[in-house]
Amino acid sequence: MQHRIIVLGAGYTGAIAAGRLAKRLRREDVTITLVNAEPDFVERVRMHQLATGQDLKPRPFSEMFAGTGVELRLAKVTGVDVDRKTVSVIDANSAGLTAPGSGAEELAYDTLVYALGSGWNAQDVPGATEHAYELAGRPGALRLRERLARLDAGQTVLVVGGGLTGVEAATEIAEARPDLHVALAAAGGLGDWLSPKGREHLRKVFGKLGITVYEHAAVTGVEADRVTTAGGKAIPAAVTVWTAGFAVHPIARATTLEVTGTGQIVVDGTMRSVSHPDVYAVGDAAMVMGPGDKPLRMSCASGMPTAWQAADAIAARLTGGKLPNTTIRYFNQCISLGRNEGLIQYVTADDRAVQAVLTGRFAAVYKELICKGAAWSVANPMLGLPARRRRVTREGAAAGTAVKEAA
Repeated sequence: MQHRIIVLGAGYTGAIAAGRLAKRLRREDVTITLVNAEPDFVERVRMHQLATGQDLKPRPFSEMFAGTGVELRLAKVTGVDVDRKTVSVIDANSAGLTAPGSGAEELAYDTLVYALGSGWNAQDVPGATEHAYELAGRPGALRLRERLARLDAGQTVLVVGGGLTGVEAATEIAEARPDLHVALAAAGGLGDWLSPKGREHLRKVFGKLGITVYEHAAVTGVEADRVTTAGGKAIPAAVTVWTAGFAVHPIARATTLEVTGTGQIVVDGTMRSVSHPDVYAVGDAAMVMGPGDKPLRMSCASGMPTAWQAADAIAARLTGGKLPNTTIRYFNQCISLGRNEGLIQYVTADDRAVQAVLTGRFAAVYKELICKGAAWSVANPMLGLPARRRRVTREGAAAGTAVKEAA
């Protein structure tokens, strides 16, 4: 009987994990089903570009996985029962139906890769859900795109959140729409995680683009035409873009998996659930410890290595091979500041800024190459290296699904 592998979510991590497993295992021994609600790959790191009217290259999964043995199931995941080892889904074309159970189905698995990722986090701020726009996925970016297109010159767009997403969104909007007044509200200082050189360059670019910065201005309320801060200040905004953090998909928390207080699945060094050995979690959905015993941050830079690690570990356990033992670390933070400016902040293994940076046009090209490389890696999960499909052994299949290994 074939070993059934189900991968939930086809973002960077889920798509890479599915494709890499298909390169590592023989088709006659396994079935690999990739469950995703959309038929094409979404470059999440480019949502600020999509929102400003830029068209992104289509990347249909039908082409990406043609001839690989990966079966794409277009469906929305509605639940996971890790004790019965089943996944509940609703077909994508039935998701809008109101009749209970319409299009619903249960899929059984032997090994599950949970890659449902994260969405925007309104942080329980009153009015944020009702009035703010978000960039965590394509639907939100397209909604913001339509709203920005209707804004008249001189109106204010306020980006809430001073992290990477907020900085990229503010600069992209300001460059694409110089007729608008763009502002950013940060709970801390602008670029306070960067080196002094990095902060200096960020302020220089913000000044050149005419972006107003409200520092140490935690937003505590959002209305249709303004936000209020913890200090009681009212900041006018025709459009509020919320980038103040991400929250993981809630399905894992509803299971018996061991999760953190944020809902992330607790995993070992091979991305295997510490409570359910037939479940692996990758990307934003996983609580992964990095160098310095610090959790990896939610990012593409963190997520893709976890997908490689999980796929290789699953293949090794199923075939009796050697488990991967690679430490996931950071090298730099790549920040786009519009299409013509960028900032590459070099960091320590545990993501602390060092003095070295790249700036300007060269940094923008560097960032673009990183984005293109990430998309290329999804379609080329072995990174161009040769791979040999191995046979699944009976002992390996049993160890992969039934026995929890010692740490």
